[in-house]
Amino acid sequence: MRSTGAIVLLVLVLLVGFAGCAGCGTFNSLRTQDEQVTGAWSEVENQYQRRADLVQQVVSTVQGQADFESETLQNVIEARSRATSIQISADDLDDPEALAQYQAAQSALGSSLGRLLAVSESYPTLQANEGFLRLQDQIEGNENRIATARRDYNQAATDLNARIRTFPANIVAGFAGVDRREQFEAAAGTEQAPEITFD
Repeated sequence: MRSTGAIVLLVLVLLVGFAGCAGCGTFNSLRTQDEQVTGAWSEVENQYQRRADLVQQVVSTVQGQADFESETLQNVIEARSRATSIQISADDLDDPEALAQYQAAQSALGSSLGRLLAVSESYPTLQANEGFLRLQDQIEGNENRIATARRDYNQAATDLNARIRTFPANIVAGFAGVDRREQFEAAAGTEQAPEITFD
């Protein structure tokens, strides 16, 4: 009888040890995925900041054009101001309202910038300005990098969210302080990229 009790105790110790190791592994992998989401978010912020910097340079260049449409320019300045005033930290990525506000401000800036670039085509002196043309190229490249950064963030968030929904990660996530992350959604009317031509 003693040997049976010892075997049962040994089996229980092994099961608890196995569960502890599995829990530690799950904890560590959840933390790793959480850091990947944070890193992907940092790249999104980095690209949006780059766009804000480029917009400031475009505004400075366009302001030199005395007869440029002031309303269009003012809309871009205000949209940039709103977009840069809304900051969201990686800790707030589980707040759908915060991400929606951030996304709306960035979308408004992108739309205003698109209108400014479209209107600028009517100004031959701007179109002949080498600096302005370089800025247009940089903006185009930056918009592509923003799309890539958002896609990478969404993928990292999707992977983490899917992991949190599985057992035993759903239990360990609470202990690890890892929450579901919100994702970027396409704004209405953005199913197709705007066509911007630089003649």
